[in-house]
Amino acid sequence: MSTVHPSGRAPASAVPETNAAWFRRLAHGRGAWPAVPALLFVFVMLALPLAVLFAFGFLTIERGRVIPGSFTVAHYQRILSDSLSWLLFWRSFKLGVATTLLCLVLGYPVAYLYTLAGPTVRKLLLIAVISPLLTSALVRTYAWLVILGGRRGLLNAVLLGLGIVDRPIRILNTDWAVLIGLTQVHLPFMILPLIAALASRDRFLEEASANLGAGRLETFVRIVVPLSLPGIAAGTALVFALSYTNFIIPQLLGGGSYSTVAVKVYEQTIVILDWATGAVLAALLLGSCFAFVLLITWTANRAMAWRERAR
Repeated sequence: MSTVHPSGRAPASAVPETNAAWFRRLAHGRGAWPAVPALLFVFVMLALPLAVLFAFGFLTIERGRVIPGSFTVAHYQRILSDSLSWLLFWRSFKLGVATTLLCLVLGYPVAYLYTLAGPTVRKLLLIAVISPLLTSALVRTYAWLVILGGRRGLLNAVLLGLGIVDRPIRILNTDWAVLIGLTQVHLPFMILPLIAALASRDRFLEEASANLGAGRLETFVRIVVPLSLPGIAAGTALVFALSYTNFIIPQLLGGGSYSTVAVKVYEQTIVILDWATGAVLAALLLGSCFAFVLLITWTANRAMAWRERAR
């Protein structure tokens, strides 16, 4: 039979028991404490640098030194009123959208084929999709330099050798070269979410659709595609964010005169040493990318509202 203190309070012996229980939870990895090292790492390596980056956009920096009391919004006003900056953002946006659409068109059949194939073919497809990720994007971009090069490039050598063209075609240092490179590098990030969504779909719904008289195309459009919307949304957000903010591929395949917002950030911070302008461009690039990803997520949630009503 338990005893209660006359004052209504717990006996003193209960306090050590509570402390012991707290230490047991900590020792067994329970509670929020195990996440403290990860949160500290994210704060030091991500949140703090981003805060410094955003702060630089409101300061005047000369010769690598911050001028005390130089808070200003003139940098943002100058960038937002510059037509060249808007042109660079529009080019980056077009590249991001075009790359995303190409990856979706090329990646969806691969993911769908993965769900229909046998175990051996599935393994081969998965190896083919994942193996490019084992190589640096920089190395793959240099490979495209060899393929899309001038007269001595592999592509022009094959076309000229087969007599398809009479003179070398110019692809390198154009939008097409950048688009090809972005699509090839980011294609796995579209295929893998699609595979996850398509592989987990309910096959009985397709059988029910066929039993009700729907053809294969109608079943695919009205059953398979809606069920794969989570994978489409995830792949679209990933590929757009990566291609919209990419720096290496436009810099190498686009040539010295080709520029996007990410390339401009590099030029301002590393070449010109204008840290304030680079910070403003980087902040606008990250902010707009975050807004576009939120828009993609919101649109996908609206498109998948029927899933919640069906539950």
